[in-house]
Amino acid sequence: MGQEAEPLNPLFDIREQANAVAGQIAKAVVGKADVVELLLIALLANGHVILEDVPGTGKTLLAKSLARTLRCEFKRVQFTADLLPSDITGIHYYNQQAGKFELRQGPAFTNILLADELNRATPRTQSSLLECMEERQVTIDGDTYPLDSPFLVIATQNPIENHGTFPLPEAQLDRFMMKVSMGYPALEEEIEILRRFSAGDPLPGLTPVLDREQLARLKSLVPEVKFSDDLLRYLLAIVAATRQHSEIGSGVSPRGSLQLVKAAQARALLRGRDFVLPDDIKALAVPIFAHRIQLKDMLMNERGRPESLIGTIVDAVPVPTEPALERS
Repeated sequence: MGQEAEPLNPLFDIREQANAVAGQIAKAVVGKADVVELLLIALLANGHVILEDVPGTGKTLLAKSLARTLRCEFKRVQFTADLLPSDITGIHYYNQQAGKFELRQGPAFTNILLADELNRATPRTQSSLLECMEERQVTIDGDTYPLDSPFLVIATQNPIENHGTFPLPEAQLDRFMMKVSMGYPALEEEIEILRRFSAGDPLPGLTPVLDREQLARLKSLVPEVKFSDDLLRYLLAIVAATRQHSEIGSGVSPRGSLQLVKAAQARALLRGRDFVLPDDIKALAVPIFAHRIQLKDMLMNERGRPESLIGTIVDAVPVPTEPALERS
């Protein structure tokens, strides 16, 4: 008889761990608790994130702070038009002293990879990330090498500058679990940023809260979080509405539905629950679905319209009642 599955860790402890991670990151990144939570959700749910915002809003600092707090290896790649796929994955080079070819690993061999200004690289280089993101492996000269776990790609884009950029194709956008905007800080937050960073860089002072083993344990608990049939129907009703909307040419794919299921389970776990609520689906629908829909031609250039449409659709779809959820 097989060994029984280990029960969930005390949910209070998991919530405390998540709060401790957020608290450490908040020492360096001011006022972005919601974005930090989304990154943690993506990490636990084996997803990847696009951070889209103007330069100087703290995207790189956020990625570095996350890596330091989780005791994970961090690498950054500045994407440019002349960047080659081998600059990301690595190459085989001839070692004259050893008399043989050896692997020189690229920055993809890490835990948290910051792909800075991803849309400045050519489509060929952009596509080299696909195998890393989806398969958690790289292939170099016919040899396949697995990537360490966890592996999170945080790609950044500047939404207001189009000169010299190559927009990501729909197939690659769909590989990212979420698309998140940092946004400008509020007045008091920006005052705190100026005070904090005028006294020095707080990043070296961050204390690791979790290590990779503890993080792997948390990730293994995500599939155990309960997702009722009524909530699955609720989620799919939102998806169906994106496919039938008069302003949307192409709705959310089945991959998008599955990504929201995994992310909702991770969000519930981080909040100390072993079951998903409708609020988890509502909170994650915009960052997970907005970049997956294709608007009709007349609306393609209207910024913020996909997010607005998803929000309107979520508000219009009836939420399952409490007795129905209890029966499930």
